[in-house]
Amino acid sequence: MYESGPSAEQLGVLGLTAADLDDEDVEVWPCNWPAFLLFSRMSTQWRAGTGGAIGLDYSSIRDVAGFLGIKKKKIAEIFPDLQVLEGEALRVMAEERENSP
Repeated sequence: MYESGPSAEQLGVLGLTAADLDDEDVEVWPCNWPAFLLFSRMSTQWRAGTGGAIGLDYSSIRDVAGFLGIKKKKIAEIFPDLQVLEGEALRVMAEERENSP
């Protein structure tokens, strides 16, 4: 299924621009797909402070997962994977803030 890339606004939330994205396709293993899909759809659900993003808004996870058809039991299974994705995204965003002028 084709999906358009993120908008400039969505990238901006993460401190990115279209130039920061690679055109290279990346394979996601089937066992990781639910967590990846949920993380991707949570892209507008970041909590932010004065220094930028501080983490995902966990109170919205069930709603977003529900829109995707992910059952409550499955959310509990993929939550640790979602946290790994969140942690890595926070690390990259912090690195970008440190390296920006």
